[in-house]
Amino acid sequence: MGTPSILVSGASIAGPAAAWWLAAAGWDVTVVERFAGLRDEGQNVDVRGTGREVLRRAGLEDAARAHHTSETGLAFVDADGRAFASFPAGADDADSSPTAELEILRGQLARLLYDRSAGAAGYVFGDEITALHDDGRGVEVEFARGPARRFDAVVIAEGSRSRTRDLVFPDARVDELGLLAAYLTIPRTADDDRQWRIFFGGRGRLVHLRPDNVGTTRAMLSLSSDVRGLDRLDREGVVAVLRATYGDLGWETPRVLAGLDDDSLHVDQIAQVRLPTWHRGRVALLGDAAWCAGPFGTGTTSALAGAYVLAGELGATPDDVPAAFARYEGILRPQVDRAQDFVPRHGHPRVEWRRRLLRAGLRVAGGPLGSALARVGLFDPSLPVDVVTLPDYPVRASSAV
Repeated sequence: MGTPSILVSGASIAGPAAAWWLAAAGWDVTVVERFAGLRDEGQNVDVRGTGREVLRRAGLEDAARAHHTSETGLAFVDADGRAFASFPAGADDADSSPTAELEILRGQLARLLYDRSAGAAGYVFGDEITALHDDGRGVEVEFARGPARRFDAVVIAEGSRSRTRDLVFPDARVDELGLLAAYLTIPRTADDDRQWRIFFGGRGRLVHLRPDNVGTTRAMLSLSSDVRGLDRLDREGVVAVLRATYGDLGWETPRVLAGLDDDSLHVDQIAQVRLPTWHRGRVALLGDAAWCAGPFGTGTTSALAGAYVLAGELGATPDDVPAAFARYEGILRPQVDRAQDFVPRHGHPRVEWRRRLLRAGLRVAGGPLGSALARVGLFDPSLPVDVVTLPDYPVRASSAV
């Protein structure tokens, strides 16, 4: 057979990572992205365990480290800004400290992966898939703007609420976790240090500030709520709700609320995606479109590991795409299943006694007793980022680092 062709939909983290590894495995790769260009915005993401190993194998670990946000750890603070519990950054890529040993802005990691893959894959921006027709021998793909094209396989590497996924998996189960997160970038001040600081505001409200490497501060308002659909409000509606919800809080909250007028605001209703299978015929899901676990420290790692395994298995049997997809799922699912179980369900206490109990627990965990319990295995906060062993796949000489 000739060179097999594949379409990847989505140019965030998983899509460009898959594009490079697929090209390295001998595939002719096209990436389609509905936005007009690469999206460089975004908050901190962790790269740990298997995800870090994928960066090493791609020759991108040093480049990613050069973009480190320089976050030194996590501190939980009172309304006056004083820390009552602190956790230093991880010491290595397997450390499960809240701040990973490698923290990088999502947009900067996406740019690194795009730059690495752009010479090996073709990118089409400003278009999207509108229909998929799998006849068992290939997939006819219709686009919103460009002409229809035929591919040997299609990978949907989009977000948790992917519209393209619905074309093939209309029954996808999206589990709402009752959390809303509003992300924005605000000017840095002299009082901002290099720690990720979190303030418990009560009634399910948290305020976060995190350093970045470009001279600004990344802020987040996270909220536990039974209300659904806030992420579907227009910008003016979202801002009004956030100001009404957080307007009585102290610490740095007024400063964050003042920044809501900035264009960087992004709101996400946190959910998990659960599917009995990630592939049907010659179409497969990757990243959040397949298994979104939520923003709890595992998403980027699983996306990178999934991209690597999917490409490697397709490279092993390019003439049997369904079998390759089945092996990819078999290898990766144990890690993803564990990641979806790792949800800090009591991290946004709505009642005062729970807030007091959480504060007390954090004081213990962040102190000498917590360290001692961890050393003897009685307290294990490990993130499921190293559950599977990544296979070794051959890489074409022209694509090798």
